[in-house]
Amino acid sequence: MTNSATINELMEAARASKAWPFQEAQRLLKRYPNGQKPDGSPILFETGYGPSGLPHIGTFQEVLRTTFVRRAFEALIGARPEDGKTRLVAFSDDMDGLRKVPTNLPNQDMLAEHLNKPLSRIPDPFEKYESFAHHNNAMLRDFLDRFGFDYEFVAASDRYNAGGFDDALKNVLANNQAILDIMLPTLRAERAATYSPLMPISPNTGHVLQVPVEVIDANAGTIRFTDEDGRVVEQSALGGMAKLQWKVDFAMRWVALGVDYEMYGKDLTDTGVQSGKIAKVLGGRKPEGLIYELFLDANGEKISKSKGNGLTIEEWLTYGSEESLGFYIFPNPKSAKQLHVGVIPRAVDDYWQFRERLTDQPLDKQLGNPAWHLLRANGGYEGADAPGAGESLPVTYGLLLNLASVLGGEATEESLGDYLDTYLDGVERGPELDTLIASAVAYTRDYIVPTLNKRAPTEVEAGALRALDAALAGAASDAAAEELQTMVYEIGKNEMHGFENLRDWFRALYETLLGSEQGPRMGSFIALYGIENSRKLIAEALERSA
Repeated sequence: MTNSATINELMEAARASKAWPFQEAQRLLKRYPNGQKPDGSPILFETGYGPSGLPHIGTFQEVLRTTFVRRAFEALIGARPEDGKTRLVAFSDDMDGLRKVPTNLPNQDMLAEHLNKPLSRIPDPFEKYESFAHHNNAMLRDFLDRFGFDYEFVAASDRYNAGGFDDALKNVLANNQAILDIMLPTLRAERAATYSPLMPISPNTGHVLQVPVEVIDANAGTIRFTDEDGRVVEQSALGGMAKLQWKVDFAMRWVALGVDYEMYGKDLTDTGVQSGKIAKVLGGRKPEGLIYELFLDANGEKISKSKGNGLTIEEWLTYGSEESLGFYIFPNPKSAKQLHVGVIPRAVDDYWQFRERLTDQPLDKQLGNPAWHLLRANGGYEGADAPGAGESLPVTYGLLLNLASVLGGEATEESLGDYLDTYLDGVERGPELDTLIASAVAYTRDYIVPTLNKRAPTEVEAGALRALDAALAGAASDAAAEELQTMVYEIGKNEMHGFENLRDWFRALYETLLGSEQGPRMGSFIALYGIENSRKLIAEALERSA
């Protein structure tokens, strides 16, 4: 339990929590007031994935956010992850037809020859798996496993081809006209003229066809349509010989699998509305779910794969940590977030602040702490009882970046490690700090060093820097960070130096010594970099003012 809280205490706090995962879970609890389905089966959460491309941050955030809600729901009903009260299905829509060839793939000509075929029936351009979809499905599973997600994988091709969706397809055929009545008013006239809820697969070309379909026998699953060569074809729609249109497929899946919760992006708002109506026609019920806002780039523009203005998960993990990515994704899913490398350093340090604070918080505050949800997501623990809860790092990521920026081209994992070992005085760094050292070196090399500009101090600033140098000259070599910070404060507050406020003094330190507009607590920086090295920085700055 969380800090020795009982199950009942946790349930009570969860039901009163205003944190968004609990708000979502509470809506799901209204759907099933007893905390389970009438037949006693687990509550089913689902995330969808289109395997025409590789998994990315959007895939990660959807699975992570859904996991937050899943774990919050378990807390509401007093269950633990291992109790089996919930399931998470990661669904791959690999029966979808390939409409265009992604430009970042090998064997472009081969893929172009297979346009409009189901993704699961196109050879793997990487020549490793049975099909293009099998390759991307394997990448998805590796991706999710890498982050320790607890999920079940379901591929559309397996269900369609093996007949697992046959009864659901018959249900669609039996309600063909009712579905058309929902969809046709939402389509342009040209699209409506050829629209059918079901897309047959050509027996001649293997293409997924966008043609009108006549239902011959819903119970038998037989249909009639005109193939690409003009021939009228009558065939079964079952056993992988047809694919449903996206919005119909979404609804069919909800009903066939019994999905209770699925979130999706703002761009699919209309899909959710129409699919909800179709689910009702099919005798089911639209699942609960959150419509989240999409990511923006550094300029506030929508991220586009074709523009290439997004941030990959590999880039985030090069310059930050997995936990910091989860932390950044956690707050306010209904608000758009800018996603670029500039947000990483603060996300790293903020995550550790929330994690350190966790065990000192009362239960209701813990449930609003992102670290509680992140630590609980895949570990099977109540957040504050998870290994690592309440821990902190001996230095901030921001401080590491400042140290690395001062070292410039000489910044390496070894050099930063040496400074830290001296600073920590025999205390082991630990793997998490070692990871951040590597990240700091990479971030500094790629994004800080090229922008550094150490300006010359003004006459007033030069006087204060001389005073700081004199104070450091009289300080013990092992002076504590707080002692050094007080020293810096006192010089900035001294009226003889002429600073209107401390902010101006610290800005002068950052811009003249570090070459940036923002920086760390100077006492911590001086303790880490060393008093003599810090005095050399001051001397270099004073030379620039001469």
